[in-house]
Amino acid sequence: MGMHNESIQYRINQIIDNGASVNLALSEDVELEIVSQQQMMLDAVDKAVADKDVKDQIRPILEAILKSQPQTIVKTYSQTVIQITMPKKRYEKIGSPRVGDRLIIEIMKA
Repeated sequence: MGMHNESIQYRINQIIDNGASVNLALSEDVELEIVSQQQMMLDAVDKAVADKDVKDQIRPILEAILKSQPQTIVKTYSQTVIQITMPKKRYEKIGSPRVGDRLIIEIMKA
């Protein structure tokens, strides 16, 4: 695997100002992957039922039930969450960002 650096944008969710230092709670600002609820349910059954014969019997029934339901789109994502504590001076040096602002953080193996 090549060493590629990833500059990822993180959104600030929470800021705690402790006077001398500032604590930021960040989560990856990701484009959400859209998955239908039907697909999620079918995947869940696939994981839950080990026996292939049983799976083959359940799946068509489940698909028929799901087809009669209105389509629901669910936004899913797994994201990286970061907690950073930095000196107040450094926080001010990066422009004193507020909640909702985005920061670019580079993560790579040194």
